Amino acid sequence: MQRVFITGSEEQTAALAAQFAGLARKGDVFALYGTLGMGKSVFARAFIQTLTSAEEVPSPTFTLVQGYQAPAFEISHFDLYRLKSPDEVFELGFEEAVYGGVSLIEWPEKAGSWLPRDIFKIEITPEGNGRKITVSVTTADKQARLEQIK
Repeated sequence: MQRVFITGSEEQTAALAAQFAGLARKGDVFALYGTLGMGKSVFARAFIQTLTSAEEVPSPTFTLVQGYQAPAFEISHFDLYRLKSPDEVFELGFEEAVYGGVSLIEWPEKAGSWLPRDIFKIEITPEGNGRKITVSVTTADKQARLEQIK
């Protein structure tokens, strides 16, 4: 199943991310696809701030992963842009994060075949002056949750 959302500003993208945060469950992976400047970090920041008391949510461009404690699970925010090989994800605690908490992954294509199949695939592309956010899921559970997003 796939749904398309159009956002006209960073604030609208953040509001959409907050809705997804409200549906997140332990074991969920939100894979954020898009070129530089598309709003992946805006989405991740709003998602994390919705569920935690974090005021600052820097992009983990240099640390590669940043962790946050939400009431029901840990959130791992990955930025895999600088990985040279998919196998490097294991040095970041990737496996524990994707199965034991909630993961937001920027540049998920860099994880190669290590990226789980049952994910929220979120593709952000330009649309006029805003963004087209295409969300794809493969299971009935995720489809039911995706249908709750307005």
